[in-house]
Parts: sequence; C-alpha cells; structure tokens
Amino acid sequence: MPSSTPSATSSAAFTKPATSAVQRQRVSSQPQRPKTSSSLVGQKSITTSSRPQTTTTCSATTLNCEAIENKIRKNIQHSWTGILKACQEKDVSKLGEIPVSDFLDIAEKFNLDLSEAEIKQITTKYDLNKNGRFAYYNFLQSCILLLKPQESSLLQRVIIQKPQKPMSPGPQSLSFFSAMLRIQPQILRCWRPMKRTFKSCDESHTGLLPIADFRQILHEYSINLTEEELFNILEYYDKTLSSKISYNDFLRAFIQ
Repeated sequence: MPSSTPSATSSAAFTKPATSAVQRQRVSSQPQRPKTSSSLVGQKSITTSSRPQTTTTCSATTLNCEAIENKIRKNIQHSWTGILKACQEKDVSKLGEIPVSDFLDIAEKFNLDLSEAEIKQITTKYDLNKNGRFAYYNFLQSCILLLKPQESSLLQRVIIQKPQKPMSPGPQSLSFFSAMLRIQPQILRCWRPMKRTFKSCDESHTGLLPIADFRQILHEYSINLTEEELFNILEYYDKTLSSKISYNDFLRAFIQ
C-alpha cells in the first residue's frame, strides 16, 4: 500500500462523499480490511437498523394464522380439555408455555392436521418470548374464547347484542384464561336461559349487572367461581372498577 502523509489522509476523509448504509455494510463485510473498535461499533448500529424487514415478516405471519386457527377450531373445541391437560403435564414450571417440540407431539396426538408451513407460522406466532417455547394458554383461548371483537356480516344473525359502549378490557392473565376455560363447558350448556336471567335482572337495560347479582346468577346455574377466579374475571371485564360487569361481553366470549 502506498504511504500517505497524515494531512493527506485527513483531507481525503473530509472530502470523500458520504456513502449509503448499504455501501458501508458491504465494505465492512469485506474480510481483507482490518476493523478498528470504532468501525465495529458502526457496524453494530447498521445491523440493528436493518431489522424492519424481520418485523414485517412476523406481522404477516401473525395475520396468516387466522386462517389456520379457523381451520382447526372445531377440532380444538372438541378435544381442548385433553390438549390442555397434556400441555400442563409438560409445563412443570406452570408458566403457560412449553417447548415447541412438546407442542408438536401433542398436536400430532390430537390429530390437528397441520402442514409444515402452518406449524412454522403458528409456532412463530405463539413463541411470545422468542425463546423457542409455545404459549399454549394463549393458543387455546384464541381457538376457544372469543375475547376480541369480530366484524359480522349484515346478513349474519346476531346471537348476543353488542354493548352500546365498547368495552376496555383489562389484562389477560394466565389465571384469567384458566378460569374462563374451566367454566366454558358449563356456560355452553346453559347460556340461553342464563342470558334471559341476566336481562330480567337488568331493569335499567344497560347491559350491566352489579357483581353480586352476576355471581349469584352464575351460582344458580351451578357455576361456582372461587374468589381468585372471580377476581381475575373482574380484572378483565371491570377494568375501571365500576363494580358492574357487562354480561353480554362475558357471554360473547364463549359463543362463536
């Protein structure tokens, strides 16, 4: 390499036109040029700034999972108790997640009939902590409970009226999912007469009931909540601590 004076080097550094991030990344990837500590720092920042593409891929994967979940929903609803039990046996730490390999074994055991591409998408979506583990509680509640509002067609028959004031839900904790999944079979057996009882107690027709009345009606239909289960359900449905609960929102979570 021809030697150059310090003044010439500094002059060239200031007169050289600015290169783009892509060009700098290509130059920095060449193995024959030794890197100083400052150049390594620059390379790290370039690598970090070039990650929006990964985010786009993940969001597209999440959107595609709706079709997969709709495909296996009926199968899940018929055998979710067995799936939940199998997952809980693998979840020694009680964290609501298990290794992806364990979930694949369970999915095969219960004949969920997922292709390799569908498995990749759904395991990516429910690897919430990006640690190679599958959040089975979130997966089951998405297939069994209808906690997110869905758009309905104008020709579709409305089973349960939407509230005039949209609900602002609270946290969806693991204990909340557990309580909702436990009472789901009982709710499905008696939700129609329960709905009529809720409405008969709602004299002001607001769609809201005091917590004591709500719990008493559940008790009448042999649905007994522990104090912890009631607390977690109220934490979700009564985020503003109004001491009232929207019974339509509650029932809609179970009626698909």
